[in-house]
Amino acid sequence: QVQLVESGGGLVHTGGSLRLSCAASGRTASDYSMGWFRQAPGKEREFVARIGWTGGNTGYANSVKGRFTISRDNAKNTVYLQMNSLKPEDTAVYYCAADLLLGRLWNPADLKSWGQGTQVTVSS
Repeated sequence: QVQLVESGGGLVHTGGSLRLSCAASGRTASDYSMGWFRQAPGKEREFVARIGWTGGNTGYANSVKGRFTISRDNAKNTVYLQMNSLKPEDTAVYYCAADLLLGRLWNPADLKSWGQGTQVTVSS
């Protein structure tokens, strides 16, 4: 099992940027594909972005494509989500998740390893 801790959330104005980090710990943390999800109040948790264990095979939700970039540094066991051109509709708690199978990193119901989440608020 891998343990995940997110950081980097905060309050930003429309058009601003934030970078989220997810630190993974565990003997084989770098073997895991990683993903970012978000959950807004009253809504279900949704897929945002994912990345394979090598740093390739990235994928994004249509709503964030071109604005968000996922990356990872396996030497630091850390995954990042660079968020640019933020909009009020990006406001949510952002969670990172890990799985040995990249293909599972789009449906939250299939995932067992989650961080505690970090709040992102975008003011208009």
